[in-house]
Amino acid sequence: MDTSKRWRCRLRRTFFGLTDEYNEGVYEQIFFLKYNGGWSFSEAYSLPIGLRNWFVKRTIKQIEMEAEAMEQASKGGGKSQTLTAHNNPTVS
Repeated sequence: MDTSKRWRCRLRRTFFGLTDEYNEGVYEQIFFLKYNGGWSFSEAYSLPIGLRNWFVKRTIKQIEMEAEAMEQASKGGGKSQTLTAHNNPTVS
């Protein structure tokens, strides 16, 4: 067997690896999870893709729900609570 000849691919490397756009999307998701959820880089990066996507979508949903609740509360349309004997905290 002749090992002096090396096989060389003459094609440009266009199909190996991930695109820059995909990598940027992954880093955007990681930044989002770090900024809004307190995740570490390695935690977010190590998540399976489907699970990372779910956490991003669920975090967005939570932020939207909280923003809507704050808007309702500022308009006075939210439910208010009145302290009663059942929900009054005890003070020592």
